[in-house]
Amino acid sequence: MKELELKYGCNPNQKPAKVFIDSGELPFEVLNGRPGYINLLDALNSWQLVKELKEATGLPSAASFKHVSPAGAAVGLPLDETLRKIYFVNSENLSEIANAYIRARGADRMSSYGDFAALSDECDAATAKFLKGEVSDGIIAPSYSPEALEILKAKRKGSYLILKVNPNYNPPEFERKEVFGVTFEQKRNDIKITADCLNDIPTVNKNITDSAKRDLLIALITLKYTQSNSVCYVKDGQAIGIGAGQQSRVHCTRLAGNKADNWWLRQSPQVLNLPFRDDIKRPDRDNAIDVYIGNESDDLLDGDNWKRIFKTKPEKFTDEAKSEWIAKLDGVALGSDAFFPFGDNIERAHKSGVKFVAQSGGSIRDDNVIETCDKYNIAMAMTNIRLFHH
Repeated sequence: MKELELKYGCNPNQKPAKVFIDSGELPFEVLNGRPGYINLLDALNSWQLVKELKEATGLPSAASFKHVSPAGAAVGLPLDETLRKIYFVNSENLSEIANAYIRARGADRMSSYGDFAALSDECDAATAKFLKGEVSDGIIAPSYSPEALEILKAKRKGSYLILKVNPNYNPPEFERKEVFGVTFEQKRNDIKITADCLNDIPTVNKNITDSAKRDLLIALITLKYTQSNSVCYVKDGQAIGIGAGQQSRVHCTRLAGNKADNWWLRQSPQVLNLPFRDDIKRPDRDNAIDVYIGNESDDLLDGDNWKRIFKTKPEKFTDEAKSEWIAKLDGVALGSDAFFPFGDNIERAHKSGVKFVAQSGGSIRDDNVIETCDKYNIAMAMTNIRLFHH
């Protein structure tokens, strides 16, 4: 197929809409559902991300995309009991690709609501069964097991979007897009992100462990497909906070850091022991947890509001208790899609347990950023690679 008609463009009033290819066939096949414009932007960006993650790490990889940026990305490492609980995992038998997607979805479950899922490997029944219980718009993968396909085709009353991508497709060297009637052309960003880009370490601490190198590669490859400016925090093989599309880099660092803090707060005893009613669905639990650990917790706990969500009234999660728990977060890796212009980014990152950093370098204040890393014994690599994505 060379051309595919879409439901509409970015918005329902933007009709007609289509995608097409100048030569050859479209690199994907629609197995179920009807794609929209944003669906395909998410699908094609997320597929490139997971394919590169698999190539860089050797591990099955997954992403959860929303509005052309990842809400989460991860590789298929096992889940401990705490993560299984906060990610709502009931099955005992999980494949590596299922673990990867569950981790990617769990990075920021609020943002992943209605996501587009991407898998580097075949979608199996374990992954499909997990997706069945989540609110999601579609999935892209190189193949599907018969059982997985049957499960997914029944999702959303039979309208769930299922795309099968050609894993051997290589796009042309140059890419184009049109804005305001003007056509832009550039060489596609096909730079390979490997451990070699982490060799330039100007900080006093030069010890970047193998697991930290893996996490920094995950951060950088995730940023390659995140709307800029962007910053990504990673721990134990998964993104835990992504700050996308901010005009100021320190705002990216703060936004992503706050998401990383929330991911960690979800693992606190106060949250793990919340007495949810049995009839509360996953999205409502996610919303309630987000409010409980945020600044609006009084609205949730005052009066009788709590009775809609909880069996008994929880204790307030105080700012002091939250700070004490966040202080336990450690060993986090941080990637940036361009240089840090000031040391304030490192100051904020340190508050979320960052011990390893990868950034392009090239600021006139690199010395200040290096000094701030040295202040906290953080190991920082200068990649000399900028990863802007628009």
